[in-house]
Amino acid sequence: MQSEDTDEHCPEDLSADEPAPGEQPPEEPVLFYNETVIDHFTSPRNVGEIDNPDGFALVGDPACGDQMKLWIRVEGGYILDIKFKSFGCPGAIATSSMATMLAMGMHIDDARLLTDDDVVRALGGIPANKEHCSLMGVGALHAAIRDYEQRSSKKL
Repeated sequence: MQSEDTDEHCPEDLSADEPAPGEQPPEEPVLFYNETVIDHFTSPRNVGEIDNPDGFALVGDPACGDQMKLWIRVEGGYILDIKFKSFGCPGAIATSSMATMLAMGMHIDDARLLTDDDVVRALGGIPANKEHCSLMGVGALHAAIRDYEQRSSKKL
């Protein structure tokens, strides 16, 4: 997994304190990430690959260069394992990590209902101009479920 910030059009700081009294605010926009988001960015969960997955997805956002691969292992309709690799900004990595945490152990019917709002809420919020990043993890999850269903129907 690479955790470089490829979102060049929006420089960011993971967390920032308010300027001290008499200090000038920064000239460029500063993003404020809460501790949960920072934790999922610096220590993302479920990173890696699954050999011979039951479902796989590759999604990306051409606007900012983020890309994510997601693998799932399903047994009895439940997601028993889920892994991802992401190339993107801190918001993309944190939301992808949280999406995998939420989906782990879920029945695929319930996982299909997860939304980007669920991910953002579980993280305690992210900056408004980074909310599009949450779509990548949920989009990859839904695409991997579709891939699993297509593979399963071919086996019948």
